Amino acid sequence: MFRKILTRLFFLFVLLPAVVTGALAWQATRPLAMKQVVVEFDVARGDSMRTVARTVAHAGLDVWPPALTWLARVSGHASQVKAGSYRVDKPVSAWELVLLLSSGANAYSDVTLVEGWTFARVREVLYAQPDLLHDTRRLSDGQIMERLGMTGVPPEGMFAPDTYSFSRGSSELEILHRASQRMQRWLDEEWAARQLDLPLASPYEALILASVVEKETGQAGDRSLVSSVFHNRLRIGMRLQSDPTVIYGLGQTFKGSLSRSHLQADTPYNSYTRAGLPPTPIALVGRAALRATLQPEKTSYMYFVARGDGSSQFSRTLDEHNRAVSRYLRNGR
Repeated sequence: MFRKILTRLFFLFVLLPAVVTGALAWQATRPLAMKQVVVEFDVARGDSMRTVARTVAHAGLDVWPPALTWLARVSGHASQVKAGSYRVDKPVSAWELVLLLSSGANAYSDVTLVEGWTFARVREVLYAQPDLLHDTRRLSDGQIMERLGMTGVPPEGMFAPDTYSFSRGSSELEILHRASQRMQRWLDEEWAARQLDLPLASPYEALILASVVEKETGQAGDRSLVSSVFHNRLRIGMRLQSDPTVIYGLGQTFKGSLSRSHLQADTPYNSYTRAGLPPTPIALVGRAALRATLQPEKTSYMYFVARGDGSSQFSRTLDEHNRAVSRYLRNGR
């Protein structure tokens, strides 16, 4: 009887733990089945290990969430899981997955640059992104462009607005390099497909005008019409008379209410006081605005005014324009 008790105790306290430990070790080190070729999932800041384990299993890795949670906790990695977007494109074990989550080595984040932003706004957004290496903080705009291989080129408008995914620890300069390369590709392709009778001498002039079109357009369907107005004006030497160029030229002194005195304050960007294009772009340019600038509608429109709903009213003559202004602005409609 005593021997049976000893045998049972031996099994409970020696053999069973060994068997369980071996089984768990096997489970932890065997490659997990993947329900698709690439498994992607997001880990939000503050997610518990239990939540992360469920997220991983739901995304397509064949792992039992309680086992993954236990493994992370026992190994001391549960509190070290890094937030971000993860991409698994080859089989991994549960243990390798725990190490991946705790190191953040394959964690991706996104940053979005928006059409119409200035370069100053781009810098602010990049610096506010906690997963980026902030290697431009102490650099001037000119020094940044020099590091990107564009010495002497003004930064405004030279970066493509888009969403950029990056691995944790990537640098601001890496994002800016990708954005500048993308913009150059867009510009080359759209310039090659341009209408041949445009009053633009270079791709850079196209980028400048496209930035004005970008800022002046409230609805996508109006882009080519707004573009046609500016082209028609350039052809006859008429000033662009674009409020966004005035606002850009005023810089930080502009407080949000454009007045007659602002329109009369001469700066290199005041298209009411100066003919032709501004000296540089005034904002980030989306590809749609770039295309509309290089492939404008054929119209005889010379004027436009905002209707107040995001769209614009276009006019051929000054009389028509004045009536439109009276209707949509002066009467508050």
